[in-house]
Amino acid sequence: MIMGASYGSLLASKALFGGHSVHLICLPAEADLINSEGFRVRMPIRGRKDPVEIDSRKLPGKVTAGGTDSANPADFDLVGLAMQEPQYRSPGVRELLDAVAKSRKPCMSIMNMPPLAYMRRLPGLDAETLKPAYTDASVWDNFDPERVTLCSPDPQAIRPPDEKVNVLQVTLPTNFKVAKFKDAAANALLAQLEKDIDAVRFDAPEGNIELPVKLRVYDSLFVPLAKWAMLLAGNYRCVTKDGMRTAQEAVHSDIETSRSVYNFVFDLCVKLGANPADLVPFEKYAAAAQSLTRPASAARALNNGLPNIERADKLVQLIAKQKGLNHPVIDAGVALVDSRLEANRKKAAA
Repeated sequence: MIMGASYGSLLASKALFGGHSVHLICLPAEADLINSEGFRVRMPIRGRKDPVEIDSRKLPGKVTAGGTDSANPADFDLVGLAMQEPQYRSPGVRELLDAVAKSRKPCMSIMNMPPLAYMRRLPGLDAETLKPAYTDASVWDNFDPERVTLCSPDPQAIRPPDEKVNVLQVTLPTNFKVAKFKDAAANALLAQLEKDIDAVRFDAPEGNIELPVKLRVYDSLFVPLAKWAMLLAGNYRCVTKDGMRTAQEAVHSDIETSRSVYNFVFDLCVKLGANPADLVPFEKYAAAAQSLTRPASAARALNNGLPNIERADKLVQLIAKQKGLNHPVIDAGVALVDSRLEANRKKAAA
């Protein structure tokens, strides 16, 4: 079961190739469309002019979709969390998330914002002081941290604005990197998924081709945190005082500031216990950012007047504070997002 059909359909497409059944939790209009027409994932392939289009109806596994009352988490082997963090306190979603916690089923997050329950797994961190970064930290209260893991949402994908809501376009086809659970049976599930996804071949006109976006399983709890440096150097710096800019502009208009922010977060992850070899060096990210020609979702959400967005920027700031550290550019960025959200909330209340 995957909560969230937008980004969730990317992971779902991978599982369906392996013959697994996937149930997507989404809005009624999305569910109706997916149940009648399936979903499409368009994926760029290196060396190939056109992307391939994966049609869920042609895959070995079966996909179904429904609202928050359409499924019992206890009926599934693995639960994926693929919604934006503020959505988990919404009516219906909150109750389903609580049912996931109480089912004690292994739960894998592919959010930019790690569940607070996952942060409790990281040694030497006081999770209580991180609560202000969450829209509603109490939604994670009933989770056993040992049943929750984090999968880095490194692959970038968008819903093309002029297409139906069952179409997803991958813009950066990197790998999902997931930390192991503590439980051996849950880890066997991850290992099986990794193997099944590795075996995927797509029947293209030129023959069977390998597809990007794999699942990689790691012993280290810190590997999925590699996305943090990217979020703070790129995504959140798409937010400007009076609007937004592309991730490419955010990173490359002042490359030395971007490098400074990136390396600060990189070093913070190492202080927490990450192996530098498991993280992504700035040069590799900066090269990938050249192709990120849209503003990040956080900036788009602020521009659209949303009163809450995922606050990985604030989460990193609070973790740094615990370690007696801060970065002036991060502090200024957090203050800017705070003020933009405050303006959105005032406007919504007027």
